[in-house]
Amino acid sequence: MTDSAEFEAFMRSYQDMVFTSAIRLLGNHAEAQDIAQEVFLKAYARFAQLKQSSTVGGWLKTVTRNLCLNHLTRYRKRWRVFSDMQRENSEQDSPAYEEQLAAPDHRDSDERTANQREILERALASLPSDQRVALVLYHFEEMPYQDIADQMKHSLSKVKTDIARGRDTLRKRLESRKEELEMDQ
Repeated sequence: MTDSAEFEAFMRSYQDMVFTSAIRLLGNHAEAQDIAQEVFLKAYARFAQLKQSSTVGGWLKTVTRNLCLNHLTRYRKRWRVFSDMQRENSEQDSPAYEEQLAAPDHRDSDERTANQREILERALASLPSDQRVALVLYHFEEMPYQDIADQMKHSLSKVKTDIARGRDTLRKRLESRKEELEMDQ
């Protein structure tokens, strides 16, 4: 197998993990795609070392996380302005997400699980960036509070507060969506 074919197979096996990690941290599909491309460019430059490594998945997750956090730090103010405008417009112009779902009794359990995951991802993406990033790093990346504080360059108490508020907001949003779905049935 040639190096390009090997790298293509390598990329295909890890692309979902890299993209999912990026979109959870960034909350933006296009930015997550850009970060994923950048991760694989870095991986291509080190492919000779990576293809023999047993820790390649961890390396990819770390690079993805670091690139996302650097991106958020660099573009935090601009990102907030545009995401707030996007949220305001989507709340006014588009029908509720629940109205777009098919009736639950027409799906098997895999589809239901996929829909629940999509609802969770959308609710997570709607959180303020500090809360979303802290929650993702803690629950999905399994980082300790102090490491999150160091990565985000925030105090430990701010990280704990962001995680607590993020959990509370996420819980409320998921409960309200559940109630709306039950009323539609």
